[in-house]
Amino acid sequence: MTESHTPHTGIRQEEASMVGSVASDIKTAATQKLDEAMAEVRSRTGDAKDSVANEVNDVAQALRRASQELRGGSAQERTLGTLASSLADVSDQIRDKDLGQIAQMVSKVAREHPVMFLGGAALLGFAASRYAKASSTGSGPSGTTSGTQQGARPAASFVRGGPDGQAPGAA
Repeated sequence: MTESHTPHTGIRQEEASMVGSVASDIKTAATQKLDEAMAEVRSRTGDAKDSVANEVNDVAQALRRASQELRGGSAQERTLGTLASSLADVSDQIRDKDLGQIAQMVSKVAREHPVMFLGGAALLGFAASRYAKASSTGSGPSGTTSGTQQGARPAASFVRGGPDGQAPGAA
């Protein structure tokens, strides 16, 4: 009776070997695709991070210009100047840190200063909605786009994922 099992054992070992080889190939291909996807994610998050840093820096510059137009030494001028400096520092930190470090910083601020965090989030949301509304595309009387400057990228293109309007990850 053991002789009848011997031929099947050889076939089962071949099948097991073939299945193991296919599984190894699939694992290798999956690992390669995962590495490619992670590289793409890092690239896109780096681009998004730079874009956010540039937007924050633009807001800081606008606040700086607004503070310069106010009466020197006034409370409003000092407040706007302080905000501009703080936002410029935040912009530099966004540029210099990776996404994990940024998330830790935000989490730390939220835990240590919840009222400030919520107020800042509300202010940021308000500013973003105003910016998006102001930069929405619409033709003005002379056929120009209202709310956008020559060469400026509207906020709506940032929300949609890029200047071409494609969502992130779309090919």
